[in-house]
Amino acid sequence: MRVELVNAGPIANTNPIAANTTLSGYGVRLEPLNSSHATALAMAASDGALWQLKFTTVPEPDKAGEYIEKALEQRALGNRFAFSVIEQGSDKLLGCTSYHDILPEVKRMEIGYTFYAKSAQRTHVNTACKWLLLTHAFDALEFNVVGWRSDNTNLVSQRAIERLGALRDGVIRGQALRRDGSIRDTVMYSVTRQEWLDTVKSRVLALLNR
Repeated sequence: MRVELVNAGPIANTNPIAANTTLSGYGVRLEPLNSSHATALAMAASDGALWQLKFTTVPEPDKAGEYIEKALEQRALGNRFAFSVIEQGSDKLLGCTSYHDILPEVKRMEIGYTFYAKSAQRTHVNTACKWLLLTHAFDALEFNVVGWRSDNTNLVSQRAIERLGALRDGVIRGQALRRDGSIRDTVMYSVTRQEWLDTVKSRVLALLNR
């Protein structure tokens, strides 16, 4: 994995992630989401009509610009850092993923706001992205906990999180609204830094090397 830090001053006093952090390896590159990615992001969302799934935050193609603008506002506030997922070699944008709910005081954050074009699903891409994000969070930033949350009906997402070795913390009932206005229960997962060092790091690496 290669981590590039350009203009490495923090975005805000409460945000430990450098403004131009780029993570790359295993055929993908994670680079900060910006307005120039709007057209490509819309194309990725259109591959499989992902915005029609009730439990996702995928933007409708004509709202990709608004989605990016919101992500940049959250980045400026220090509570989210969104990445575009780029295929190395072709430079094709495959999707988006983020650090969010960043809590520097307790060194905890979550990984989410993740989606991939349908053609990139069930490939190495998700595992590669999680490897890059977890390695940077635990090994570079030395955070204590990385978490995930999943709609209780999204069993595919839950299996993918569990496959990485994350532990299920529990369910928060009535935690958020879905796109269709219904209220969802949210399943919470996490990995601690010690679990990463003891078992999860080697587990994710083994998945990548298959």
